[in-house]
This record gives sequence, structure tokens and C-alpha cells, in this order.
Amino acid sequence: MKKQAFKAAFPHTLPVMAGYVFLGLGFGILLESKGFSFIWSFIMSIFIYAGSMQYASIELLASGAGVLYTALMTLIIQIRHLFYGLSLIQKYRNTGKMKPLLIHELTDETYSLICSCEPPEDVDTNWFYFFISILDHSYWVTGCTLGALLGSIITVNTRGIDFVMTALFIVIFTDQWLNSKDHRPAVIGVACSGVCLILFGSGSFIIPSMFSIILLLTLMQKKGKTTDGYCDQDS
Repeated sequence: MKKQAFKAAFPHTLPVMAGYVFLGLGFGILLESKGFSFIWSFIMSIFIYAGSMQYASIELLASGAGVLYTALMTLIIQIRHLFYGLSLIQKYRNTGKMKPLLIHELTDETYSLICSCEPPEDVDTNWFYFFISILDHSYWVTGCTLGALLGSIITVNTRGIDFVMTALFIVIFTDQWLNSKDHRPAVIGVACSGVCLILFGSGSFIIPSMFSIILLLTLMQKKGKTTDGYCDQDS
């Protein structure tokens, strides 16, 4: 059962592997450039496991930020996971002892795979989700650790290297656009983010964007169900 689930999950994670290894390399190099050893990179990639927050934590560690400020920054940066969790209640309902681990392993990319990939009929769903989550995490740990080791061996110009996070999101968005028949959710996401960016500025637009996107998608789903009894799975 586990072997079948692993074989089914692995191909879906290959795009994430390509992104996570290089994204992790960037994080490890930046962390090492601030004077932290590869051990820190390894530990942080296991327990924090949040690309955007890990990048932000580099400056937090370097500046000696307090616990309260760090906790607030983490909440602001990762608050989108509240919405991720709500949409996965049904998928994770019967995962049993795996549930705490699956919750910890949830990232933007893993969430995308869990939502868009369905296991074959002969594959256990829970193990399929488990291996997608664990494989994605292993790629991140590998990239972060190798990046820190590489940074300690050679001198790397770190200017602009943090753009890899943005690049990864662009790739994921493009892949979802090409593989989805219904582009309305993507258009709503881009439009809401653009409007909120103009209204609230680059430092405060994420939370209002998430709320407006969830609201519009919920209204769209209800309208689809009441008008024709059908709601596209891609939404």
C-alpha cells in the first residue's frame, strides 16, 4: 500500500522538487552569509518549514528581534494558511494519526498538489497525501542544507537571490492556469490582489486580499450550485 502510494505521489512532486531545491539553496546561502552555520539551516527547514517566513527570519535573527515581534510577523506572513486549512477539512478528516504531521507539512505548493491531484483508485488516499507532503519537505530540507554548505565553501553574491520565492509562485500560477479549464479563480485572485495592493500598500495588502478572494470564490461557488447545480472542481 505504501509503495503504491509513493509511486503515485512522486511524479506529482517533481515540479516542486525543482523549485524547492533552488529556493532552499537561496535560503541556505543567505543564512550562511549572515554568519549562521548549516546546522541552523537544517533545523530551521525542518521545524519552521515556511519559505517566506524562513527568508524573513534571516533578518529577524540578524537584528535580534524579540519573541513577540517575531510571533506577530509569523502570523501576518503565514495567515493565509488559515484559509488553506479550512478548505482541507474534508480531505484530512479521516487521516487519523497522520493529521498533525500533514498540518505541519502544509505549504503553498503542497496545498496546490493536494487540491489538484487525485490518487489512482487502487492507492490509499491518506498515504498519497502523506508522501506528497513528506517528499516536498525533503526537497526543502535538502536545498536549505546544501545551500548553507555551498555558502560556507565558496563566496556567492547574494544580491537578488531572494527573488526565487517570487519566481516559484509565478511558475506555480502558470502551471495551474495551463492545467485548469476554469480561469475565473485565477482572475479573481490577481484582480483582488492588485486592487488591495493599490488601496493598502505593499506592506498590508495580503490579509485584505485573502479575505476578498475567499468571499468572491464562496459567492461564485454558491451561485454555480444554485443556477445549474454544478461547481467546477478547478475552482
